Amino acid sequence: MTLYTIEQLDDQDPLAAKRALFDLPEDVIYLDGNSLGALPHASIQRVQEVVTHQWGNDLIGSWNKHGWIDLPQKTGDKIASLLGAGPGQVIVCDSISVNLYKLLITALEMQPGRATVVSEQGNFPTDLYMVQGVQALLGEKRCNLLTVAADSIEHALTEDVAVLMLTHINFRSGQLHDMQRLTRLAHAKGILVIWDLAHSAGAVPLNLDDCGVDFAVGCGYKYLNGGPGAPAFLYAATRHHEKINQPLAGWMGHANPFAFSQDYQPAPGIKQFLAGTPSIIAMAALDAALDVFNDIDMTTVREKSVALTQLFLQLKQQHTDLDELILCSPEDTSQRGSQLSFCHDDAYAICQALIDNGVVPDFRAPDIVRFGFTPLYLSFADIANAVEILQKVMHEKRYQKDKYKQRATVT
Repeated sequence: MTLYTIEQLDDQDPLAAKRALFDLPEDVIYLDGNSLGALPHASIQRVQEVVTHQWGNDLIGSWNKHGWIDLPQKTGDKIASLLGAGPGQVIVCDSISVNLYKLLITALEMQPGRATVVSEQGNFPTDLYMVQGVQALLGEKRCNLLTVAADSIEHALTEDVAVLMLTHINFRSGQLHDMQRLTRLAHAKGILVIWDLAHSAGAVPLNLDDCGVDFAVGCGYKYLNGGPGAPAFLYAATRHHEKINQPLAGWMGHANPFAFSQDYQPAPGIKQFLAGTPSIIAMAALDAALDVFNDIDMTTVREKSVALTQLFLQLKQQHTDLDELILCSPEDTSQRGSQLSFCHDDAYAICQALIDNGVVPDFRAPDIVRFGFTPLYLSFADIANAVEILQKVMHEKRYQKDKYKQRATVT
């Protein structure tokens, strides 16, 4: 791959202009957008507007005057367009963990006589923790977690299973599940399906409605660029709305919250999944960030993502110093998300050495260096430069310095 070829790739990139919409630090190649997305200029402006003008001048009147009260649904519909979901099925609220709790209880109550929740071994811990918590609360007769290897999921789908709960793209390896096929197989056995889209939303094309998905959750701070701790989202298919009895009956999920009734009556539709008062400043930052997707198709995003990862792998193959980094993501681009993961005994130290040299990946225990590829603000030249820096770090064994082996709290 020549410099001229890489320049051509950037010149022909239909998403190149999107980079200017982000406030990116100089001399940093950011390959960790799958943990925390970069800061959009629009989010800076919106937060300043909300804080100084809306909150500062209009105070509590902003709930009506500036539409704060409608922000969870408005922002949810923006996300829905990225998920292949029609309006009125996505709400922005709480965190993935809290939203999973709501959906697990809801789905189990919709499945009388069934108690098993099937999930994948190695699923993101919070997903498994939430099932374990529900199991401890309800008892194993009403909730029983069964984890299986990825290649055993289909065989685990029996008629005593209540819920199949999967992360669409595995956080460690980037392995991508066939959403349509697994949802169809689960439904054939009467099983409800919950998908975790944390590493999918804003990264790969999704078709929740066409796939017949029942429920889904996702976060706002990775590929959606909503900022640290941004509110999460929850999807519930319209066909289930009248059957829902979600357990966190908070006042914002009431049919008429400002009647201050002593008895709970759920709001119709997706709004019933709200609980407490939403964080308006955080949600406003996410709402503004989503505007970067306004005039692009997720297919275009996916095509560039594949091209970026393939370039990284091609350039890596040109350096024998990088052979000791073993690919643990699928080689088939159709089987992986927008990331590449490599195994190495010194993975943590390698990450720290890269960060110190201007390339930001991340580490996932026990031994994975993970590179995230965010097509909206990464160029092909970024990838070429990142591989060159990686080669120097490995060739010179810079990662063996003691300072790179000291584990920080957040890895």
